[in-house]
Amino acid sequence: MSAALDDDARAQIARVAASDRLLVALDFDGTLSPLEDEPMDARMLPAARAAVDALVAVPDTVVAFVSGRSLSDLRVIAEHDDASRVLLAGSHGAEYWIPGEGLSRHAEDDADAALRDALRARAEQETAHLEGVWIEPKTFGFGVHTRRADPQAAATANRMVDEIVSAEAPQWRRRTGHNIVEYAFRHEGKDSAIAELRARTAASAVLFAGDDVTDEDALASLGAADLGVHVGGGPTAATVTVPDIAALAALLERLAQARTEARG
Repeated sequence: MSAALDDDARAQIARVAASDRLLVALDFDGTLSPLEDEPMDARMLPAARAAVDALVAVPDTVVAFVSGRSLSDLRVIAEHDDASRVLLAGSHGAEYWIPGEGLSRHAEDDADAALRDALRARAEQETAHLEGVWIEPKTFGFGVHTRRADPQAAATANRMVDEIVSAEAPQWRRRTGHNIVEYAFRHEGKDSAIAELRARTAASAVLFAGDDVTDEDALASLGAADLGVHVGGGPTAATVTVPDIAALAALLERLAQARTEARG
């Protein structure tokens, strides 16, 4: 991994490794786990899991997974149990799992939940004839998955659901990602999730890593003491870019080693 990092990237890792209290916040899909046609099949690569475990073991270091997934689904794919020391932020930061505390969820209105269910049912009905399209239930909305659909079916599904939501819930937040469009009646984003996790953990610095468009809000929100890492290609607000999950895992392992050494 050292050969793949330039001098500036190595210096950035050493800088955050020396932080008094470090929050390592990580997107899951495409960052720790490969993207899967069946979303619930996603699991961390072994190297990514080993890196996470190494960071969790370092004193004054907190690891969190920050995902657009509902908290219940995130716990399944992360193989996360009640003994875990990893914090979770699901639904783009509208619900949390905190070690020693458990579930913490931002309040939802009954009317919002009823509209969510009605619009999700309508989206399922309207797109049922489109092969490869799947409507994913989410705590605060739903997502339109098109990874298994051909381009025409994907475009049709997204247009149809856009029209439904625009007509019935124009105030909802719309997000795009890798072969998914998400709609939510809550407006939290990964930037607000990072801010809440920073406050909860009293972190003096944050490293955030992600691969998708929805991660850019969080990357752009980071301060001078923090470090943003982008996985994959394309434009990004991140300071450091790595090509793939394996490279990120190696970077995180390097961070764990450097932080262990820094903490003496």
